[in-house]
Amino acid sequence: MRIRPAAPGELPALQDVERAAGTPFRDLGMEEIADDDPPALDELERYRKAGRCWVAADEGDDEPLAYLIAEPVDGALHVEQVSVHPDAARRGVGRALLAHAAHRAREEGLTALTLTTFAEVPWNAPYYARLGFRVLDESGLTPGLKRIRAEESAHGLDHWPRVCMRRELAG
Repeated sequence: MRIRPAAPGELPALQDVERAAGTPFRDLGMEEIADDDPPALDELERYRKAGRCWVAADEGDDEPLAYLIAEPVDGALHVEQVSVHPDAARRGVGRALLAHAAHRAREEGLTALTLTTFAEVPWNAPYYARLGFRVLDESGLTPGLKRIRAEESAHGLDHWPRVCMRRELAG
């Protein structure tokens, strides 16, 4: 597996990864999440053009197994989405993408990674906690994170408990 920038022609494949990554939510009674549309092609292209859309690709055929999109928010690199195809799950693919994002964030002088996620989904908040992320309480939310949470709430994601998380980056 290698981590590399997404190529313009493979953005539809990233949407396919996202759809597949959503299917396990169905087993938790989160059908709305399982059926949620992936990011639109123009949104993925915006991240790609900004240099903040990375894929984990299989060494053999170079096909995307997973992807991560991120953007700077209040001095941190905010992970907007990280999705791993279920066929590639539990192989360290998501961890490798997050490590790559952390490396890039440090190069840009950003001090942390942040993300929002479901608090009670095993491969969400508990997974990120094992990777060194900590849950932020309301007083720890920056203006940008408050805006992101408001957008998520408006999208209906607060039907299930959600948290903001942060991992400081060592110099």
